[in-house]
Amino acid sequence: MLGAPFVAGFGWGRRGGERLPDDPRQWLADQLAAPDGARFPGLGDSADGLIALRTQRMEKMQGDPLVKPVFQAEVASQLGHVLTTDQPFRDRLCWFWMNHFTVSIRQGGTRAVIGAYMREAIRPHVTGRFADMLRAVMRHPAMLMYLDNTGSIGPDSRAGLRRRKGLNENLARECLELHTVSPAAGYSQADVTRFAAILTGWGVDMKAARPGFVFRANAHEPGEKMLMGRSFPEGEEGGLMALEFLGTHPATYRHIALKLVTHFIADEPAPSDVARITAVLHETGGDLKAASLALGDLPAARRPGRKFRSPMEYGAATLRALDLGFGPIAPENGHAPPKLFANVLSSLGQPLWAAPLPNGWSDKAADWTAPADMIARVDWAYRLAAIAPEVDPPELARDVLGPALRRPTLEAIRHAGSRREALTLLFTSPEFQRR
Repeated sequence: MLGAPFVAGFGWGRRGGERLPDDPRQWLADQLAAPDGARFPGLGDSADGLIALRTQRMEKMQGDPLVKPVFQAEVASQLGHVLTTDQPFRDRLCWFWMNHFTVSIRQGGTRAVIGAYMREAIRPHVTGRFADMLRAVMRHPAMLMYLDNTGSIGPDSRAGLRRRKGLNENLARECLELHTVSPAAGYSQADVTRFAAILTGWGVDMKAARPGFVFRANAHEPGEKMLMGRSFPEGEEGGLMALEFLGTHPATYRHIALKLVTHFIADEPAPSDVARITAVLHETGGDLKAASLALGDLPAARRPGRKFRSPMEYGAATLRALDLGFGPIAPENGHAPPKLFANVLSSLGQPLWAAPLPNGWSDKAADWTAPADMIARVDWAYRLAAIAPEVDPPELARDVLGPALRRPTLEAIRHAGSRREALTLLFTSPEFQRR
């Protein structure tokens, strides 16, 4: 009976009568051993998005006419994949790391490239080295634009002396505070400033035939630089060396271990669980596949209902339970599953790729369980139940909740006044709210 808690806790939720794994840990291992099965036909790369953005700006177009369809295609394709993937653990990891390395459409013109950022900088590295993912993220146009590094110029560089512009510390600060070592490492404000100097010249070439990352030597602060007691040479190579240093730092391993265990296991994780994942990262040089698989070996991983579902997890679990997401999707179909998914994210306070701050969305129940939040879930579940396919609510409850289904919930579903009410009771039950 361990299959149901694993599917709920490490995936997006069981699809209808989907067969539960006989060996839950092997279910996790198989997903990480196999290549990423995600396919996103018809989507361009970040250069295509930047060309659309550049054209809009050059021709002073109003209303985002070129970027909007790029963004909408990414939303439909990537949310559709969440609903249909048979590698839900691997996919959950992709979205976990996307939130760790938050880029938001709220600023920086990132709508044109945020979907490509997920596909180019996050997905290829979820079973690789953390330091490699870090390097891909820090060189991606989406991150450079979001945290304003494109305008960061070394004060003593040729461009700085000519234009009298200086450092922008946003990328350096968030990389240290949120992405790698965290404040627990004891770095100083001087380290932030020096790291920002290391990253000067890292930008986006919008004039190239295929726009993308560029290192501008004339904007780079000259000279050797210190960061957290280490010396790094000038030039792009110094930045790459600094990222390798930060990406393999013991404080970074502990920080990302804490975030992994908090996300998958418990809001207040046991120190021993965090120490175990930290040790795996140390022993493997930051191997994310090994660390992710080790999560399934933690004793607490066997307990159902250990985490409250965020809006994204709740929306995915509900739509997957109804087996929605398959088949062709007409653009004008307001009930298309990806559109329903995007709508529930907005309705429940977690609009897609629109985190208000660089620290992303919370993993903790307290931030999603206010009375207004819970009422919004009931309202959405009732609306969804009105258009749900023909299913038997008690049977569906047993399929998707397994041993977590409580007898009072099952009896309430059985005695509901209508099928719509029965499905609403299922999707708003305490056990469905948790994974």
